[in-house]
Amino acid sequence: MTIPFGIDVLLADAALQAKLRGRRIALLAHPASMTAQGQHSLDALAQVPHLRVTAALGPQHGLRGDKQDNMVESADFLDPRHGIPVYSLYGRVRRPTDEMLAHCDVILVDLQDLGCRIYTFITTLLYVLEAAARLGKAVWVLDRPNPAGRPVEGLSLRKGEESFVGAGVMPMRHGLTLGEMARWFVREYSLAVELQVVAMPQWDDAAPNHGWPLGQRSWVNPSPNAPSVWMARAYAGTVMLEGTTLSEGRGTTRPLELFGAPDIDAGRVLAEMQRLAPEWLVGCRLRECWFEPTFHKHVGKLCHGIQIHTDDLAYDHLRFQPWRLQALAFKAIRRLWPEYPLWRDFPYEYELERLAIDVINGGPQLREWVDDKAAAPGDLQRLAEADEQAWLERTSELLVY
Repeated sequence: MTIPFGIDVLLADAALQAKLRGRRIALLAHPASMTAQGQHSLDALAQVPHLRVTAALGPQHGLRGDKQDNMVESADFLDPRHGIPVYSLYGRVRRPTDEMLAHCDVILVDLQDLGCRIYTFITTLLYVLEAAARLGKAVWVLDRPNPAGRPVEGLSLRKGEESFVGAGVMPMRHGLTLGEMARWFVREYSLAVELQVVAMPQWDDAAPNHGWPLGQRSWVNPSPNAPSVWMARAYAGTVMLEGTTLSEGRGTTRPLELFGAPDIDAGRVLAEMQRLAPEWLVGCRLRECWFEPTFHKHVGKLCHGIQIHTDDLAYDHLRFQPWRLQALAFKAIRRLWPEYPLWRDFPYEYELERLAIDVINGGPQLREWVDDKAAAPGDLQRLAEADEQAWLERTSELLVY
């Protein structure tokens, strides 16, 4: 039996549908918003006779998935199949306007998240909840699995460091589903909004420690460089590569599962990582590799790198620590080549003043640890452990599963 997600529950539950009867519906969705039968959620909802879908909203990369990279915006358009307006929340605006939400009474949110603070769908969810509270709209989150599962990891964003890739004070790998995250936002920001989470009735037993139900549901890219569950598992660490001069594998067939550059010796990097903190490298298989990006950083150049494998029996869902692993790679490079130009200075997700690596990490702590010659793995471990434990305590009462 196929594990139902929130959209499947809504489509099968007449009592839930009755609560939406007579109410105008806007759907916030993207390419991975698919039913168990492989139909896009917008198309499926439009076929239910008594549900009135009057608008749709698309997050970063678009409703149907048309944009490749960060800060590549999507335009509003009229959906050719259903004749409804589709508004972009990653274009001229990133927050829903009063005009957009004038078309609806209820916003259905059906977004596949990756379980990482920096994935912008979380921030878009917050902006939708805030707008709905302001305008008296309801929000229903049609829940989906967090493919990274329950493990929590990384430094928490520091107050004042909020951005479009940092919606709140949470660690990099947050361990929540989008529905649970919505509950946290409502509580954290004291939002007076009608929120309903349409839960997944069988997810408890579907995957190891609440990860992806392998063999039960197809993986559909929620964004162009999220091609697999394996990428989703590594993403809370490899996303930090976006703030560096190292390639994160964009322009290859395994984006955000590997890293490297033309001017590093990956074998030496891996050996230094093993020397510094071997306990941070468990739960996966690390393989020295070569790759040549066809676009993005180091395009057309042969890069020496490391691939993070979470696709074989070496993978341990509870022991794998992608954020620590990637931080350790930065530390190893800094130890081996102290003057290596590691940090990339460029506009990142509309933040023009701060270094991208600091925006990504929600503060400068990670970068400062890497650059501090005297700082050891234990120093970062103590900082992260405190943040991780605090987050677990703050969210324990919000869990749906």
